[in-house]
Amino acid sequence: MKTIRRLIYGEILVAVAFVLLAFLSLFFFFDFVDELPDLGKPSAVDPQLVYQLRHALLYVGLLMPSRIYELLPIAVLIGSVFVLARLAQGSEYTILRTSGLGPWRALRTLMGLGAAFVVLTFAIGDYVAPVADKTAQLLKAHYQGRISLGQTGAWLKERQAYSNFSVNVGSLSAQGELADVRIFEFDNQGFLVSTLQAQSGQIENDDSWTLRQVQRREFDTAGLASARVTRSTMDVFRWPSSINTEMVSVALLKPERMRTIDLYAYVKHLEANGQTAQRYEIEFWRKVFYPLSCLVMVALALPFAYLHFRSGSIMGFVFLGVMIGISFFLLNNVFGYIGNLNQWQPWLAAASPALIYSVFSLGAFGWLVLRR
Repeated sequence: MKTIRRLIYGEILVAVAFVLLAFLSLFFFFDFVDELPDLGKPSAVDPQLVYQLRHALLYVGLLMPSRIYELLPIAVLIGSVFVLARLAQGSEYTILRTSGLGPWRALRTLMGLGAAFVVLTFAIGDYVAPVADKTAQLLKAHYQGRISLGQTGAWLKERQAYSNFSVNVGSLSAQGELADVRIFEFDNQGFLVSTLQAQSGQIENDDSWTLRQVQRREFDTAGLASARVTRSTMDVFRWPSSINTEMVSVALLKPERMRTIDLYAYVKHLEANGQTAQRYEIEFWRKVFYPLSCLVMVALALPFAYLHFRSGSIMGFVFLGVMIGISFFLLNNVFGYIGNLNQWQPWLAAASPALIYSVFSLGAFGWLVLRR
């Protein structure tokens, strides 16, 4: 059995690596083409900094771990389909079956390989890709000025003992500097207590904010008929807050690029401050379930080993595997949007594509393998 496992695992690993390399080459080319219009442009902060070819290549290269995370389940499916179909076409799988490789043993064997791909996908998506993607965004910001989210920036909310705060961050620089910071303070009755506007700021290690070039207005609402406004200007102002750098990064960057634990902490922060967290909860559960799709992919590939192939027909089934993989990728994204719009349970919206394809794979397995 060890020999059979070594044969199947070796063939599938080589095929998956080849398919993944082909996809990465294609996406590397597309991402590099997207960077061509920015070549030669000086930085908005320092005109001496020019975005050059080596910077574009480094930026696109840093995006590759995220691409590997997105493409690995599809590559597992295509590589597994190709290997199993080729073994079936050459009657090698028939010999393996006569050697004791029954349907359930074959399924357990592939599940073992799928579990290894699950661990690899989780490790890349939760440790390698977030660091590489953040480094890429900071590199781009170093030459293009800053990271921003449209003209309005990112909005965050924090609830403290006696006040509620609405915070607006215009942009985040490559060095982690905040720009165009606005803070609105409300009391527990919902009355505006103060506003603060700072040109720049920095989040310290204790999560407090050091704001610079601050203009602050305080409103005395004790008597509405005699409300007074007190204005003050400060060079430096320290604001205690539980909003850390990762939370600002989540608000300014794509949530799917964050680590699972950081996304979970941000969801809890939103819930604690009475904000809707549906989108981020769906993204959190997608991060949890997506690596498990590798198990679904190898289960989908197993029935191809029990088909009867004519000469030249193998490529048609490989193409079918490609279409199944692409449809899973698209369905995984579509269900996220549908679940967010219809207020589905976040875990259900994230797990639905994997559940659908699991039922399909088990049905195909039962019909092709057990009944035939």
